[in-house]
Amino acid sequence: MTKVMTEASMSLDGYVSGPDFSGFDLLFQWYERGDVVVETADPELTFRLTEVSSTYWHRLIAETGALVVGRTLFDHVEGWGGRHPMDVPVVLLSHSVPDGWPRADAPFHVVTEGGIERAVAVARDLAGDKNVVLNSGTIATQALEAGLLDEVCVDLVPVILGAGTPFFTTPANAPYTLDGPLSVAEGDRVTHLRYRVRYGER
Repeated sequence: MTKVMTEASMSLDGYVSGPDFSGFDLLFQWYERGDVVVETADPELTFRLTEVSSTYWHRLIAETGALVVGRTLFDHVEGWGGRHPMDVPVVLLSHSVPDGWPRADAPFHVVTEGGIERAVAVARDLAGDKNVVLNSGTIATQALEAGLLDEVCVDLVPVILGAGTPFFTTPANAPYTLDGPLSVAEGDRVTHLRYRVRYGER
């Protein structure tokens, strides 16, 4: 059964990026801490992971059928050039269609109406029996508030950024209780954690 998840590298003080999209050199150190070469759909992006992180990464890839992302990230990475490194369809939730999109050669789908509910529904259709993975930050927060988020995956990195974009951006009706961790995998400069979201409980 398809699950809706969010996954991101996060600092010890809860940020998925520093101010003005900084801090990724620190948050993503674990992508270069091992001897296992992992290629992505982007020929210019190759990871060197530990055995633990490689197992975690390959499981995530195998279980992911579609992504939902927000406009800020989409613009920052320039739409990944039309092909996400995970090589799965991408649903962009945005108030407007970006210039030059959609593109016939890119599996990107723009949702401008219906909010997070519509974006997740489109992603579910694209994912088939695999999972839908959401952008952290605003997108994940909207899904949490709408009761759509099933699991939270955190790549916890031993760094304190001090400010930036939090994993969840002040969700309404907090607090929320999570079960777990459902799994713990200790890599080098990262601990991979997975939690299940509860609803209706405090």
